[in-house]
Parts: sequence; C-alpha cells; structure tokens
Amino acid sequence: MPGLGAEAMVFLYAGLSGLTVLAGYDVLRWFRRIIRHHDFLVGVEDILYSVAVSIYLFRQLYVTTYGSIRWYFIAGILLGMLFWKSVKILLKKMLSNLRKSLEKFKKNR
Repeated sequence: MPGLGAEAMVFLYAGLSGLTVLAGYDVLRWFRRIIRHHDFLVGVEDILYSVAVSIYLFRQLYVTTYGSIRWYFIAGILLGMLFWKSVKILLKKMLSNLRKSLEKFKKNR
C-alpha cells in the first residue's frame, strides 16, 4: 500500500491528466472553428479523440497506480477537468471585461 505522499502525487498526476484531456478537446473544438468540417469528419475526429484519451488515461492509470484502479485517481481526473472548466470560465469573463473596457476607452477617446 503506497504512503500518503505517494497517493497525493498520484492524485495530482490524475488532476493533471484530467486537465490535459479537457484542454485537448478544447483545442480540437478551436481547430474545428478555424477550419469547418463536415459532420462525418467531426464524428471521426471524436472517435479518434476518444480512443486516444482512453489509451492516454489507461497508460496514466497503469504507470501511476501499477494497474489497480484507485478511486482517488478517478476523482483527481474529474477535479482536473473541473479546474480546467473553471479556469476557462474565468478567462472568458476577464476577456469580456477587457473587451468592454477597450470599447469604452475607444468611445471616450
């Protein structure tokens, strides 16, 4: 049984893995906005992304917990995804406020 410090590191690695997975999907979505795709290609990309994420998470699980499923690893992945989502929301609000202040500055100038 690993010690508490080792389990905390596994939890942090899991959080980073969850953040990576969700950030990767956001990059894929941004790519789709830049270059429009047919619905069939979007489906193929989603399937390939799902397979790649499955392989990546299985590898992370295998390397960090030696193949045994630990619930704190699953919780770490979910918290990493939640963290990325909250950072994205915060950045959107900051950019929106910046855009509004720049527009106000342009009007007053």
